Amino acid sequence: MISARWLEKRKPYWDRLESIVQRSGRGGLGALSHDELRELGLLYRQVAADLSSVREDPMSQRIAGYLNQLLGRAHNLIYMGRRARPGGILEFYRSVFPRIFRETFNYTLAAFAVFLGAAVAGFLICLADPAFQRFFLGPRMSDTIERREMWTHSILTIKPLASSFITTNNLTVSFTTFALGISGGLGTVYMMATNGLLMGVIAAACWQAGMGLDLAEFVAPHGVLELPAIFIAGGGGLLIARGLLFPGSLPRRDALVVYGGQGVRLALGIVPMLIVAGVIEAFLSPSFVPAPAKFVFAFAVFGLFALYVTQAGRTE
Repeated sequence: MISARWLEKRKPYWDRLESIVQRSGRGGLGALSHDELRELGLLYRQVAADLSSVREDPMSQRIAGYLNQLLGRAHNLIYMGRRARPGGILEFYRSVFPRIFRETFNYTLAAFAVFLGAAVAGFLICLADPAFQRFFLGPRMSDTIERREMWTHSILTIKPLASSFITTNNLTVSFTTFALGISGGLGTVYMMATNGLLMGVIAAACWQAGMGLDLAEFVAPHGVLELPAIFIAGGGGLLIARGLLFPGSLPRRDALVVYGGQGVRLALGIVPMLIVAGVIEAFLSPSFVPAPAKFVFAFAVFGLFALYVTQAGRTE
């Protein structure tokens, strides 16, 4: 028989789960913080265990009915995620995306660390063994760099087409990096490392050819959006891997829904960033605008981006 002492001990946990479910409101999982999502999983398991105990007591059917209803609401919250509502897209970019970015920043930082480590390795290997540059970049691009010619000027002759191609390519790379999180993160790490290695090798090749500034003034205007977007996509992939490999108190399927849901929101959040970056890369980056102007532009764009992801949605 369920004792009054047991009920008194367990009721705060039921109240807390109900509070989290109510707090989600119409916003679903998107209205909850990272800590609340973790707490939701823990409480869900605890209340499910409590329901099993209560069902064994014929005198506690009313309590069993309440717990069953509460678990049903929590289950729907986990699997429904964020509900659609009028103005949802604007609300997503105004508040939800920057908030989730902040709450999961360590995953984006981990993806950046993989990229940076591979870039540094590629740069150093290229300096130590120039033949690696030709092997990795291919003879055509290597010959172009050795002639001290930027391979990017051809973009200027097909600006609109180039913008579309660049954006499509960046979206493909980013979403592939994100989706490969389902491989336990191995595919995501591979994509981050490969892109980092490519950046490091190109940087070393241009630096050795005396074209370091040329490369920097080309990459800076669009890179301040494109590179963070790729890091965020990598962070989203690592979130999927987290749910798959380390579900914690949640069943693995539920953990994938929770952490994968956060990853999906990160992946969707970078779409405008990549579109804008594609336009900049096609029209401004390869142009003959003076380098100082390009660097000032890049600094301003990155400043606006940093302000957005660190401050937007804080009043919610």
